Amino acid sequence: MKRTFFTSIILLVCIAFFLSVWGFAQNNKDTLPRRALEKLTLENAAMCEEIKEYTPYNSAVVFSIKIGKVSCFTSFDPVPEKTFIYHKWYHRDKPSTKKKLTLNPPRWSTYSSILLRETDKGPWRVEISDQKGNLLRILRFSITD
Repeated sequence: MKRTFFTSIILLVCIAFFLSVWGFAQNNKDTLPRRALEKLTLENAAMCEEIKEYTPYNSAVVFSIKIGKVSCFTSFDPVPEKTFIYHKWYHRDKPSTKKKLTLNPPRWSTYSSILLRETDKGPWRVEISDQKGNLLRILRFSITD
């Protein structure tokens, strides 16, 4: 009788131990900060004439050379940790400029701009990528008279 009782107690202790270890391993990701589990997400991207109060103003796909400047606006939510993105500007499929922009948690908006010259008429694109080179979005637009 004592032996059966002892065996039962040891068996219950072993089961309780393994269940607690298994439960801890399963809930380990719940103890990490919520932001650490999130992925950088591009919420909005737009070509515009200018930025006013941290938002794109006069978004379009065709711009007159007369406005003198065009901007690429990007907004990210969430931003899990401080990171960088790139705005790579191309005119007629040839690289024009590359801007490295910083993002900070928990969300962030940023932009880059180019000044327009007479020779800038024609098709353009801006490739938005993360710091690892992953392409997040391509914005296409044109500059006309």
